[in-house]
Amino acid sequence: MKKIILSGLMAFSLATSVAQKRLSDLTIVYDAVINTGSQEAKLADAFDGATTTVYLKGGLSRSDMVSALASFTTIHDSRSGTAVVLQEVGGQKLLIRMTEADWKDKNRKYEGIKFTPVEETKMLAGYKCKKAIAELKDGSTFTVFYTEDIIPENNNYSSQFKTLKGLPLEYELKQGNLNIRYVVSQVSLNPVPVAKFDIPKSGYRELTYEESKKGRKGN
Repeated sequence: MKKIILSGLMAFSLATSVAQKRLSDLTIVYDAVINTGSQEAKLADAFDGATTTVYLKGGLSRSDMVSALASFTTIHDSRSGTAVVLQEVGGQKLLIRMTEADWKDKNRKYEGIKFTPVEETKMLAGYKCKKAIAELKDGSTFTVFYTEDIIPENNNYSSQFKTLKGLPLEYELKQGNLNIRYVVSQVSLNPVPVAKFDIPKSGYRELTYEESKKGRKGN
């Protein structure tokens, strides 16, 4: 009887590990879909045809947003809490260093975010995804479709989805009056080169987080 019970437990454990993969290395590519009708034409042009690629390796994460007009890269180390943001807009290249406190300040709007599952599913990139409604502390909401088949070891790679019980494969994001929907186009489980997380040593004008905030206020 003990052997039968033990065999059953091993089979259950194996089935669970196969169905749900907790991964250290992961690459996700999203396409940006812009809802038309916005009067912010320039902002819409900046995101038109944009792609966002997220790389995860252990406690390191990198997000690249690339469009025809601009590119933004964020490299975050969840162990130290620090981050570096690289911006290239109109030929101007900026490097912004962020302390752990800076990172928390930048993502403060996602503190206390709550995800409420709803009865709807869809297939994305070959993965069955559940739907959830996310509510921020300011009362605003957005929808997300996520898979429970892939669980990143580093759940700190995104403050927006830190408490989500799975990997987001489709979600919404608001930029001003613009509504952007990110839809997965590719998921890769291959090892990510550590060089992806190297910080450039030249070619960028360096700013502190506080200096970058002053620049945004001045625009």
